[in-house]
Amino acid sequence: MLKSVLKTFFARSDFVALVFGLRGPETGPIRLTQRRVYVLPTGYGLAFALALGLMLIGSINYSLGLGYVLTFALAGMGLVSMLHTYRNLAYLTVRAGRVDPVFAGGTATFDIVLDNPSGFDRFTLVARHGTTMVDIDVPAARAEVTRLAVPAPKRGWLELGRVTLETRFPVGLFRCWSYVRPQMGVAVYPRPDDSELPLAKVRPDSGEVTSTGGGVDDFAGLRPYQPGDSPRHIAWKAAEREGLLLTKHFAGRGAAELWLEWNDLPATLGVEARLSRLARWILLAEEAGFAYGLRLPGVDLEPAFGDAHRDACLTRLALFDAAPSRP
Repeated sequence: MLKSVLKTFFARSDFVALVFGLRGPETGPIRLTQRRVYVLPTGYGLAFALALGLMLIGSINYSLGLGYVLTFALAGMGLVSMLHTYRNLAYLTVRAGRVDPVFAGGTATFDIVLDNPSGFDRFTLVARHGTTMVDIDVPAARAEVTRLAVPAPKRGWLELGRVTLETRFPVGLFRCWSYVRPQMGVAVYPRPDDSELPLAKVRPDSGEVTSTGGGVDDFAGLRPYQPGDSPRHIAWKAAEREGLLLTKHFAGRGAAELWLEWNDLPATLGVEARLSRLARWILLAEEAGFAYGLRLPGVDLEPAFGDAHRDACLTRLALFDAAPSRP
């Protein structure tokens, strides 16, 4: 009972949601208004305040007029530095930028755009995400891109999560910070294994070839030899020159289609091992210029080729049998 009450309170409290990162992803530009920016003294600021307190006590004890002047002058400078620290961060606009897919075990790079609509420069801003820290300066009336590297240890949908923007400019007596959570995510593809493309296989019910040796209409280039290629298509002169067995690749209406199917994989392979093998086959088929399709349980992608088709197939593998929080 108490747990549900506290959860409801945290969900409805804007301040608590911002401080503890309970607010969900935010769409569109995020403007750092005064309600989202917080200021507290740093360790140097507390030491500075303690020194001012001791100076004030000494001035009172010894009736030092110049001591009063110096104490209050330094206190005024400290307050002015707090205002400058706040102004260095407040009213910036944060927008989601570019993020490219990545394979499991790699590092995803999220681009965040900081837009400074004011007429003065913003210095020594820090974008923090986990253990990653990036320093950035944003000139007046300009926008700058900061890149955050986020580890992607396993396949699936990876969200950026909460990012802390902070500054201690100009003298480090105060720390000003704000939390943002742009709606950004990326598909993490399965890590490819080291297998080769499957051998050519004909379906007796349809006559369809599931692995291609190329068409017979137009010469499209050379590619490394693969098991199952016709000896008539081997480019012997080019192979002798390059020191590598090469096969002539033809394109046209006679080109066969390559189907990469879940059910064709050995039953001994687990789910992740199957996805890794299919990812490897997709990359090899795309590199060889094949038109290939993908068949997973409940998913059929018709044969095609190109970067868009490759990314669509790899994304299906990344999100297979998962419940990603993709928007």
